[in-house]
Amino acid sequence: MNGLMTAIVSMAEDLSLQSVLEQLAQSAAELLNSRYAAIGVLGPDDTLTHFITVGIDEDQKRLMGDVPTGHGVLGQLIREPKPLRLHDLHEHPLSVGFPENHPPMTTFLGVPIRVREAVFGNLYLTEKAGGEDYTAEDEELAAALAAAAGVAIQNARLYEDSRRRQRWLEAGMEASTSLIVEDSPSPDADLDLVAEHALRASDAVLAVVAAPDGESMEVYTAVGALAVVAGQEVLCPPSLREADVERRPLVLRNPEEVFGPGSGEKLGHVLAIPIGHGTSGDRLLLLARQAGGSQFTQADLESGAAFGSHVGLALDLNIAHRQREEALISVDRDRIAQDLHDLVIQRLFAAGLGIQNLRRFATDPAAEARITKLTEELDESIRELRNTIYSLRAKQTDREGLSRSLFDTVHECLRSTGIIPKITVEGRLEDLPSPLARQVLAVVTETVSNAARHSGATSITVALTALPDAVEVLVEDDGKGFASPARASGLANIQRRARSLDGTSSVDSIPGTGTRVSWRVPLTAR
Repeated sequence: MNGLMTAIVSMAEDLSLQSVLEQLAQSAAELLNSRYAAIGVLGPDDTLTHFITVGIDEDQKRLMGDVPTGHGVLGQLIREPKPLRLHDLHEHPLSVGFPENHPPMTTFLGVPIRVREAVFGNLYLTEKAGGEDYTAEDEELAAALAAAAGVAIQNARLYEDSRRRQRWLEAGMEASTSLIVEDSPSPDADLDLVAEHALRASDAVLAVVAAPDGESMEVYTAVGALAVVAGQEVLCPPSLREADVERRPLVLRNPEEVFGPGSGEKLGHVLAIPIGHGTSGDRLLLLARQAGGSQFTQADLESGAAFGSHVGLALDLNIAHRQREEALISVDRDRIAQDLHDLVIQRLFAAGLGIQNLRRFATDPAAEARITKLTEELDESIRELRNTIYSLRAKQTDREGLSRSLFDTVHECLRSTGIIPKITVEGRLEDLPSPLARQVLAVVTETVSNAARHSGATSITVALTALPDAVEVLVEDDGKGFASPARASGLANIQRRARSLDGTSSVDSIPGTGTRVSWRVPLTAR
């Protein structure tokens, strides 16, 4: 009885669950004079997820290989949670033997460990000193120790849950404060910060922020162990799609459902948390623990959901703040552009007309040439000012971001030609996914560059149209045209891009009448 009381007191001294279990196994071995003791912890599917041993050193554990999962005699205690005493383990009908390098064991005592009404796991004892069988008194002592352990385990669980909830709460507050107070350079940096805080709060080894899109997800940011990078696509199983629609957290037991074959060697369970339901969009935070590590608990699901809600609100506020700043900048740019148009261009135009009138007074050919040169310089200045006005009036949104890129791309291709292009943009460009937008710019670059280098054109028209179900690019020039080009690598690249996106591409050209290139792909292309 004194030994039992000492064991109970020693278990109550520590609030760490792992320490409580280790102390329980050690106390049981000493109290019942056993060479070996073990505790098997049950998982949700009634298999042993953890196996803590006393009496077997680390080298021997490695030689034995995988820990038991609950077969044979150990499974009997799982199926029928009541004390079990055996004279010889090998003689039991359910015995499946021992793995290679396992130490010999004969006598056996097993009792269930209950936490309130639920079976937490089992306490196993073998090899009582002197080869004696375990007695009814031993069984009573083990059962009393297991009952006391249930209380200690419950306290340790409550303590760990409270600490886990505190870590999640602190991480959510720190992340939200950093997002709102600090001036982060971009939305991507915001997501990096969210992933880093969640990684620390959850004891995970990988944190990924991704956006579901059908059967796959596009990764926005990734922090941690596995080789996952921004822009990569990972899987989105049906259970995860359903959780995304309902905006609720979910635990996936098999990481290969998301990260593909082989990921289970490094990763364990995956916790998916919605972190956006407004301006920031529908995104999921995926947290994976190490393979063989602890499982996510109900406290993780509840606290993770609160974390996702807090940081989602902070992300929405950040986006609103950036949009407000961009709107103020846009107002200033519009004012500056209007002043340039109304004052500077008009004065330059008037000065040009005045210089043109000087021609009637100039009789010297050198003076007339000088007047022509000044007129051309003024015209060039007016063109550059108009380009500046156009750029100032382009708002800094996703749609105008693509418009701005298109404008810059075309003018860069035509910088040394003197050609002034005509550019038109129609439709909701913000609906274009980033990969498709990059393909569009690549096609425009290829087509305009070809026209600038080979056609001899004096005018080029570029039209970009985003239809409800497709995006179209049309580039026309008034150059010399061709019947069959000497080199077709550029046109072949354009056609190959269209085919890779299930689209079409055509080139219409007649010598002496110019060239028309049409490129169209469906908006379902990725």
